[in-house]
Amino acid sequence: MDPLRPGDPRQVGPYRLTGRLGAGGMGEVFLGVSPGGRKVAVKLIRPEHASSPQFRARFAREVQAAQRVGGFHTAPVVDADPDAESPWLVTAFIPGPSLHRLVTEQGPLEPATVREMGAGLAEGLAAIHACGVVHRDLKPGNVIMAEDGPRVIDFGIARPDDAGP
Repeated sequence: MDPLRPGDPRQVGPYRLTGRLGAGGMGEVFLGVSPGGRKVAVKLIRPEHASSPQFRARFAREVQAAQRVGGFHTAPVVDADPDAESPWLVTAFIPGPSLHRLVTEQGPLEPATVREMGAGLAEGLAAIHACGVVHRDLKPGNVIMAEDGPRVIDFGIARPDDAGP
């Protein structure tokens, strides 16, 4: 985690931001704290996307789709405001490195670890698909290697499987 930068928000909705977790094409992800003291991941949509009515409508659909997803091997959506001036989405914070970072820093995983990870990812994807949702961006950077197994994160481009492209 990186510290907040001078121009970063300190609050999004009811969540106090404490650090930076990452960034992607759609937005930036911050470590936040809920009013009750729980750690959360707060995705804040970039201003250039927030100004587009088409993007906002798509983001609202994606939030609804992601909120349906549960299961042990995912990061559940706990809150969102697609209508905010800067739309945002909050998930449970899952501590651990991404699969990408783990392999980059430590090299190839042991075969037993790969089998366990594969089983966990299959369970996570089954839970996602059982809700009628397609993730569309499953990659090593969107898998957190938590102490108790892998978690699929970043449903920022998830969509209902009956939605158009």
